Amino acid sequence: MLLELESLCTYFHTDDGIAKAVDDVSYSVDKNETLGLVGESGCGKSVTALSIMRLVPSPPGFIAGGKIYFKGQNLLELSESEMRALRGNRISMIFQEPMTSLNPVFTCGEQIAEAVRLHQKLSAKDARDKAVEMLKLVGIPAPQQRAREYPHQLSGGMRQRVMIAMALSCSPELLIADEPTTALDVTVQAQILELIADLQEKLGMGLIMITHDLGVIAEVSDKVAVMYASKIVEYAPVERIFENPLHPYTQGLFRSIPRLGKRQERLHVIEGSVPPATAFPKGCHFWTRCPFATAECRHEKPPLVEYEPQHFSACWHTLRLSQV
Repeated sequence: MLLELESLCTYFHTDDGIAKAVDDVSYSVDKNETLGLVGESGCGKSVTALSIMRLVPSPPGFIAGGKIYFKGQNLLELSESEMRALRGNRISMIFQEPMTSLNPVFTCGEQIAEAVRLHQKLSAKDARDKAVEMLKLVGIPAPQQRAREYPHQLSGGMRQRVMIAMALSCSPELLIADEPTTALDVTVQAQILELIADLQEKLGMGLIMITHDLGVIAEVSDKVAVMYASKIVEYAPVERIFENPLHPYTQGLFRSIPRLGKRQERLHVIEGSVPPATAFPKGCHFWTRCPFATAECRHEKPPLVEYEPQHFSACWHTLRLSQV
């Protein structure tokens, strides 16, 4: 297995107490496999990714427990210098917002070349040539000119491609893509997803695709982990999730998707709002918004149970139905 998370917990100190951004999260990704990590904003998707990269700001954040195995090695036991050797080299990440992730005072080519010089020990000239080659690979026109330009001179789609070029410049074994198509038009979204899929096939890398877009999940994922309020509530191969969603939260997400050719007055919404990370309910984190909640849901955390081969869900209601 390329990457395995075991009971990962990442917390933050806040004025209101400890915020449990990621709480007891486990999943795995193998070579040439894509895991779709889906959930609404604030559920812990990006913090999980930053935990894998060991980039959680400390203070106020800290990894409170669990293990992160990369090819059998626990990343939480590595020194910072050992993590720097891995980060951007064997494990790379496409960050959510390219304008704030790229340094505005360096050209795009310089930023890609820096990673190549650091990890592949190339000369300055060879690193610049590699940067131009990567910009060409990700479909940027006139790559030599773009390499000399600054981030503010490029469009949002171009900047996102620069981030992808930087992440892939050292041919990583694992790529974490944190909403790589956010705020891009539909045509550019399709191009970037196709580009990532092509490069994944060429490099044989594992991919974690973080998104709130179920259409993207259906297109690129092999398996899906649904997150809600810091926890994995459902985990299954992508076909099973779409054919038979088990958790009420997952079912709510699917009901909120507009259907072509189907007349409906209003889109379905999940009533209520996500509880704050400093004050999650004692039992199931979703019970305050769940139409099937019982006293057991309010007081006892549901276990992640396998109902079908490789299809897991954490829900007392689903467990009761399975026992009928």
